[in-house]
Amino acid sequence: MKILAIGNSFSTDATTYLHQTALAQGVDLEVYNLYIGGCPLEKHALNLENDEPAYEEQLNGVPTGRMVSIREMLRLQPWDAVITQQASPYSGWLESYEPFLGLLLETIRKECPGVRILLHETWAYEHTSTHSAFLRYRRSQQEMYERIRSCYYMMAYKYGLEVIPCGDMIQKARSLPVFDTRNGGQTLCRDGFHMNLYGRYLTACVWLKTLCGVSVKNNPFVPEAACGVEEVDECLMQVVRDVVEAE
Repeated sequence: MKILAIGNSFSTDATTYLHQTALAQGVDLEVYNLYIGGCPLEKHALNLENDEPAYEEQLNGVPTGRMVSIREMLRLQPWDAVITQQASPYSGWLESYEPFLGLLLETIRKECPGVRILLHETWAYEHTSTHSAFLRYRRSQQEMYERIRSCYYMMAYKYGLEVIPCGDMIQKARSLPVFDTRNGGQTLCRDGFHMNLYGRYLTACVWLKTLCGVSVKNNPFVPEAACGVEEVDECLMQVVRDVVEAE
């Protein structure tokens, strides 16, 4: 199954472990991510219009060293799914999506007729995040989550798209004591907004379940310690699987 994500660092978080997580269950995913840090839909649309080779190509979670354009990648091979998203600072503001999402979808559908298109629902920042964009949401994780969710599902309804509900699953995990940072739980972030190892694994599981319809409850993949986690706690990994599976 061939997957193309047109995103930013949040799609990098979601796709870093996706290939390995899928392969551990015998599912072969070829996962490409087009990366520009913090890239919003407006910039994606402008890059597409100018056919800019402005994206770092990542394959199965690893940079390839190539700089590519959206149109080049859409024409690279037949895709099973193409995924895009809004940048997190703007994800909760409906007016930021248009006309840029519509223009992007128009080209995707023209270049890849019949392809499955999904929106990657981004997530709210950690409640202690110092990210400057958090002020847009009055530094309220709940407000940020609710605004983001509303925008993604409205855009998905408008264009007949599926949603990869990462924001929903992350917020659900945060409601559990083990990931409730307000009461001493483990954070899912490494810097207040990007995902750490547990967050990246959670988003990989959400993508795998959404794209392939497989259960992740007994997924055996355990990444090596990285992304702000010094030692992997397999009990927390199971909590992550259970959260996603109970969707």
